[in-house]
Amino acid sequence: MKESQGKTVYLRDYRVPDFLIDDTQLIVELFETQTLVSARLKMRRNPAAQTPQAPLVLSGRALELLEVKLAGKVLAGSDYQVDAEQLTIAGVPASFMLECRTRIKPQENTSLEGLYKSRVMFCTQCEAEGFRKITYYLDRPDVLSSFTTRIEAEKLRYPVLLSNGNLLASGELGGGRHFATWQDPFKKPCYLFALVAGDLENISDSFTTSSGRKVELKIFVEAKDLDKCDFAMDALKRAMRWDEQVYGREYDLDIFMIVAVDDFNMGAMENKGLNIFNSSCVLAKPETSTDFSFARIESIVAHEYFHNWSGNRVTCRDWFQLSLKEGFTVFRDAEFSADMGSRAVNRIEDVGMLRTVQFAEDSGPMAHSVRPESYMEISNFYTVTIYEKGAEVVRMIANLLGKELFRKGTDLYFSRFDGMAVTTEDFVQCMETVSGINLTQFRRWYSQAGTPELTVSRDYDAKQRRFTLTIKQQCPPTPRQPDKEPFYIPVTVALLDSNGQELPLQLGADDGQATSKVLRLTDAEQQFTFINIPEAPVPALLRGFSAPVKLQCDYTREELSFLMSHERDGFVRWEAGQQLSLAVLNEGMQARLAGQPVTVDPVLITAFGSVLQAALVDVNADKAMLANLLLLPPEAYLAELAVPADVEGIHAVREQLRRQLAHELADLFAQVYHANVSNESYRYEARAIAGRTLKNTALNYLMLLEDPHWFAIAKQQYDSATNMTDQSAALRALVNNPCAANQSLRETLVAAFYQQWQHETLVVEQWLSLQSAAPVPGNLPAVQQLIKHEAFDLRNPNKVRSVIGAFCNSNLIGFHAGDGSGYRFLADYVIKLNASNPQIASRQLTPLTRWRKYDTTRQALMKVELRRVMAEPKLSPDVFEIVSKSLQD
Repeated sequence: MKESQGKTVYLRDYRVPDFLIDDTQLIVELFETQTLVSARLKMRRNPAAQTPQAPLVLSGRALELLEVKLAGKVLAGSDYQVDAEQLTIAGVPASFMLECRTRIKPQENTSLEGLYKSRVMFCTQCEAEGFRKITYYLDRPDVLSSFTTRIEAEKLRYPVLLSNGNLLASGELGGGRHFATWQDPFKKPCYLFALVAGDLENISDSFTTSSGRKVELKIFVEAKDLDKCDFAMDALKRAMRWDEQVYGREYDLDIFMIVAVDDFNMGAMENKGLNIFNSSCVLAKPETSTDFSFARIESIVAHEYFHNWSGNRVTCRDWFQLSLKEGFTVFRDAEFSADMGSRAVNRIEDVGMLRTVQFAEDSGPMAHSVRPESYMEISNFYTVTIYEKGAEVVRMIANLLGKELFRKGTDLYFSRFDGMAVTTEDFVQCMETVSGINLTQFRRWYSQAGTPELTVSRDYDAKQRRFTLTIKQQCPPTPRQPDKEPFYIPVTVALLDSNGQELPLQLGADDGQATSKVLRLTDAEQQFTFINIPEAPVPALLRGFSAPVKLQCDYTREELSFLMSHERDGFVRWEAGQQLSLAVLNEGMQARLAGQPVTVDPVLITAFGSVLQAALVDVNADKAMLANLLLLPPEAYLAELAVPADVEGIHAVREQLRRQLAHELADLFAQVYHANVSNESYRYEARAIAGRTLKNTALNYLMLLEDPHWFAIAKQQYDSATNMTDQSAALRALVNNPCAANQSLRETLVAAFYQQWQHETLVVEQWLSLQSAAPVPGNLPAVQQLIKHEAFDLRNPNKVRSVIGAFCNSNLIGFHAGDGSGYRFLADYVIKLNASNPQIASRQLTPLTRWRKYDTTRQALMKVELRRVMAEPKLSPDVFEIVSKSLQD
């Protein structure tokens, strides 16, 4: 085991760089067996460092150093030191030109970091520390440099040569080779460097900015994918216009480019002017992509474009500040998506993911604050805490300030720090400056890990016409943070009377009479008393999910049903349905443990029936919202709430509840299904999406009737579908219902689907995921067969996520088989991936790190596999950090 596996980097140790790089000139010569990189760096000592005798230390990994020149003089081997991680040169002057020539082998780079080969093209991924695999450099985000990049390659194989910025020159070199030179006029850290070389086609468009500048837009893809780019181009133009209107941010280069790459560890990367995308996040057409895929592409295209300002023009000082760019930009893309579609549904989907995944991270061994205090391997901190919880922190600030002041705060932030590398503290200070609001206590959201838990009690004094909410907050211990100070928590509330009308809210005689109010919870316990309340109200709490917290309130089931029907806030309506379902599920779990039959409370049946009735009679209803109200809490969320998690019980009771709802409400589900069948051509617009969502939700319930009539309907939908949303939904409904009566049909359609779409990579990934994630006990052998299938490739991250990731994260009953076979399966492939792509290996480990959530037998089995991974002699730092922290008591 290497010592570097245990090296921890601390925020408290941050020091400004000893040197700066004012200008970077690269010549990258691409060949089939090697790549030669010549770097010419204009450098100087950093006056802010006050270290006049410090040696020059450059990062480098997997590089063969061919030559080093200092001020034009070739250095002898005795003039410098080089090891597996660094190049060190002592005694350099105050300013100088350094030239390094290195050899790398992108064709052998399976980590997909730095410069690598994805099938037929060269491409890069430099965030967070990939640039050091290209040349020796100050690979840290607070060193910003201008870049000029010349790429040379064989013209027949690689006719398209791209890098950041604007094209300066291109031409022939002789011998069948050619070159292109790109210059980025904006200084940037090296993690934003990008290079692509390949045989690519493109679609082109243009965008005229609000100041009248014309920007050329290009999306580059392999020829086979040229027909799947139009939606991403449209999404890009909408994002550009939205960013001008909402944030006043214009694009700053003459050209904006996107390249689709099949082999990519992440979703996409915001490299300045040349965004590199995982193919699954940019390519779409109705025949091959679902509504979910279109929505995801719209969001990610916007996210990467928004980074041009929140991440590129203003970047992060160090990687502890990662949420400065990612959390802020996730908030921006979430608001864009909300403006493009249903705000309520988008919010519910974001909250659902946060509560299922991020809350679990907060309660596990890898819990960390939005601004971590330490890390071993930075790639492990591209997490839902940094991104999604970070976005929730920005959302709280935006809501506390209000729309106008928040816009002033972002304007100040962008103008004050343009071209600089800064911190979350700089962002918060801008918000304080424009608003006058003291956010000192609020800063704990950045420094304290964990999910705050709120307990709400209420009291109504009829004589005094006063209604009091008492709110207590506490946050459980997390690793290295046993004790937590109270958070500053905005709790948005409304009070509903018996008719469902909102009551005026006054906390004192001088208070206004708004019907929705933000309560500022700052103490461990606080009381909020509303005056002039004519009757005992039903409180609507945490409207819009105003803070990323867990909330407990002593609602009756009738009150929850009331909120589902009468509350106007989409999140509160949905949450009321979730809490009502949870109460019934918990009751079912207790009955199962007592050996009694599992039954459904009539209150839940009535509530679901009301939703279905609304879908049939209310022409203005948001059908996507109604579809969400019909979904029971997922098994992963139920497991997160339970201590310990009873895997078999959760699955059995939830399935039983779904079946009983299907039988009790069969006629209504059938009417809703047929009412939303449409022969219209596919359109990606909110109303059409909502209709498909509701129809396919109803179909999933109707399949539980195990009626041949509905199996035939599902097949009919499959056969007649003109879009992937409806075709894959019909197939999923069959695959997720493993009763013997539909086995033959299920197997036939699974085979037919692959036969039809085997040449469409992204559709095949859906096919793999659909089978692997099916919540079916004992389907590990089927998943192992998919591993052997011709469509699977362990070297491709998307395929890994589609099979291994889908099975281990989505099929809890399969993964947590009592014999530990699911755990062994995951450990086997983590060990294999550790040798080729450590970043992907470490990200697959998450389900095993949650071993404390389960019974003692499963705990023991999971720890056995973690220790087996830990025993690997060549364990990467990525995997070592996850496993070592998971095994700590």
